[in-house]
Amino acid sequence: MTAHATKSPPEFAPERAGLKSARRIVVKVGTSLLTSGGVHVDRRYIVRLAAAVGQLWTAGKQVAIVTSGAIGAGCGALGFKERPKSLPDRQACAAAGQVELMKLYAQAFRRLKTPHAPRSVGQLLLTRDGLEDRKRYLNARHTLEALFERRAVPIINENDTISVDEIRFGDNDTLSALVAVAAEAELLVILSDVEGLMNAPPRENPNARLIHEVPEITPEVESWASPSGSALGTGGMVSKLEAAKIVTGSGESMVLVGGSDPSVLERVLEGRRVGTYFAPRGDRMAARKRWLAYTQRTQGTIKVDAGARDALVKRHKSLLPSGIVSLEGHFDSGDLVALQGPDGRPFARGLSNYSRAEVEKIRGRKSSEIAKELGQLLFEEVVHRDNLVIL
Repeated sequence: MTAHATKSPPEFAPERAGLKSARRIVVKVGTSLLTSGGVHVDRRYIVRLAAAVGQLWTAGKQVAIVTSGAIGAGCGALGFKERPKSLPDRQACAAAGQVELMKLYAQAFRRLKTPHAPRSVGQLLLTRDGLEDRKRYLNARHTLEALFERRAVPIINENDTISVDEIRFGDNDTLSALVAVAAEAELLVILSDVEGLMNAPPRENPNARLIHEVPEITPEVESWASPSGSALGTGGMVSKLEAAKIVTGSGESMVLVGGSDPSVLERVLEGRRVGTYFAPRGDRMAARKRWLAYTQRTQGTIKVDAGARDALVKRHKSLLPSGIVSLEGHFDSGDLVALQGPDGRPFARGLSNYSRAEVEKIRGRKSSEIAKELGQLLFEEVVHRDNLVIL
């Protein structure tokens, strides 16, 4: 090998062979990459990211970008030397930074030379309550579909200018996973300032090694995560594992990879062994089931006995009042509730046909007794199987 020889690309990974056929992809890029660890947006990075995403579009893929960086960009624009602590200051930074971010993305894609590459972008600013509401969730989906159809790249961020703690996603890792769910994407790629999931926090253990494949997110895998992110970002390895749970639980794949060079996206889609691959858990989940499972927040908990759990999980039955043991939280008719087994672990979610007060009256009883207890029979089931998803 000569001194000028180039390093060969990583080998192909058989378990990633299916990534080549992924048609719709969500790419999430973090604050530290977009700002090079500082408080100003790295324009050159956005140009390189646009080029890499443009290549995927040219290859027949549909790619959306979930971008961080608005607050970081606004810090520089408004003269902050570090991420502000107060919510109004962060919102002000987001308002100023979002303008600059979108301008840079629009310019970068407009200048692409690749044939058939997208030349325009469309901005979506989302909040959690916007996705929890079924109508607004569908509106977001329809907007994504329209942008894809017109070959415009969706650029998505949390609406930090109005978000408060009660409605925040918490980080753009979670947002990217929920966007992947809404868009019915086959793959989520998180571009990070780390190479992937390590089997120990690398800052604490110099011997930590990269984990290339995670078939299942077990308690051991969760123990490897570092809880905090960068000074400007809010995520960390914990939030990336939470994103992986959402995506793989929907029956899709996720890759966490070092994104200092955005052209790594090509190697990810080739199925090469880069970063950490999180394998799908089960079959692809139907669109409405995805919304129930991961987008909405539960309003209460219904604990059931072993027989009811088996009927729901193994025989795909509805939840009847006879199998209900106890209740937690306050919920109304139509609210999303978590279903918990005898071991205390949530195993399903569903829309309750009755309020907590009504379920309290009929729990443990036969369906034939509902009318006697409530004065009328509206539903035989507390949660119908069509409105229920097993986690």
